[in-house]
Amino acid sequence: MMQIIKKISGDRQLWVYTVLLLLFSFWIVYSASSNLANVYEKNSPLFFGIKHFIHVSIGWLIIFITHRFNPKYFSHISKAAMPVIVILLAYTITRGITMGGANASRWIHIPGVGSIQPSTIAFVFLMMFAARFFGKNDLSKITFIESLKNFWGWVFVIVGLILPANLSTAVLIFSMVVLISFIAGYPYKDLFKIFGISFIGVLLIVLVLKAFPNRFSNRLDTWQSRIESYFSDVKKDENTVRLDDKNYQRTQAKIAIAKGGLFGFRPGKSVQKNFLPQSVSDFIYAIIIEEYSLTGGLVILFIYLFLGLRMFFIAKKAKNKYYQLLVLAVGLPIIVQAFSNMAVAVGIFPVTGQPLPLLSSGGTAIWMSCFAIGIILSVSRITEEEEKKDLEEFVTE
Repeated sequence: MMQIIKKISGDRQLWVYTVLLLLFSFWIVYSASSNLANVYEKNSPLFFGIKHFIHVSIGWLIIFITHRFNPKYFSHISKAAMPVIVILLAYTITRGITMGGANASRWIHIPGVGSIQPSTIAFVFLMMFAARFFGKNDLSKITFIESLKNFWGWVFVIVGLILPANLSTAVLIFSMVVLISFIAGYPYKDLFKIFGISFIGVLLIVLVLKAFPNRFSNRLDTWQSRIESYFSDVKKDENTVRLDDKNYQRTQAKIAIAKGGLFGFRPGKSVQKNFLPQSVSDFIYAIIIEEYSLTGGLVILFIYLFLGLRMFFIAKKAKNKYYQLLVLAVGLPIIVQAFSNMAVAVGIFPVTGQPLPLLSSGGTAIWMSCFAIGIILSVSRITEEEEKKDLEEFVTE
């Protein structure tokens, strides 16, 4: 055990924030899962708690193994992964399964492993691939056609395969890729061309969805319903919210937050977890506030904020452009997802279906967040080792 601990390296503060979130996730998922125990009568909250413990334990292993890699290998891994990701997504959209009340095929079942969500895997690997492309190419010399062929083509295919079943994830992925391209210095005129191609692509997908509504569970109606529910809910007076509103989960989340108030219901005493279908995933932040008060909610918010600031610090210290972009490419989505999830819970954003990274239940989401954290720690580890080596050489001169 001590030998393993000695091999743990990288940014200490990032380790601390990650540990805090994962440890807290045990208790909050165990507490919030009582509603799942009611739905699946054969299982108890302990079953879901043990399941989450297994997911997090595997996540820890992923962080440890990943952070020992040299970051340069992630460049080769991301390139090799692109065809596999496309095949996974194509299989999911045609042969995937639905879970948790979703009306779209977002999961595939792997014997001996369980159900995984390929779009979550695709997100991290595509961001790694973006860091590779923008970090290893001279963007002033590469032509638009070359970038379209070697990078943006993969982006369009992957986002296009995700969009019919998961609009929010597709939009988030595309937005994060554009943000990284902007940070890397990709030409503005070429970005406008990308937006134009994207607009045409979305129109084509909408036409396909309209032409085959039964095949895709009428996803257009789902998107329209969520947007309409959000804006109609915004116009309401808080005292007139009813349980029969179309946006049921947002209503229950507001009730949970209101009950939490300044003092909270105390750990494990949430009432609204029995009414929120996604209390352990999409709306876990509302349960946190209900049990731990607004103060507890703010503590979680600031931990994510500090996590993000630490990622920027690690990126700034990195020795080359690729390492800097790699940290930002896999790190920024964690922070954006976290704040998106919290914004949905408090009623600022419409329902998106994004989990709260490192806190929400769900094997794929936890594992890929841990993988991303491991990548960032590997960059910080290499940076520290290079600084130590430079210092030793300076002293011996």
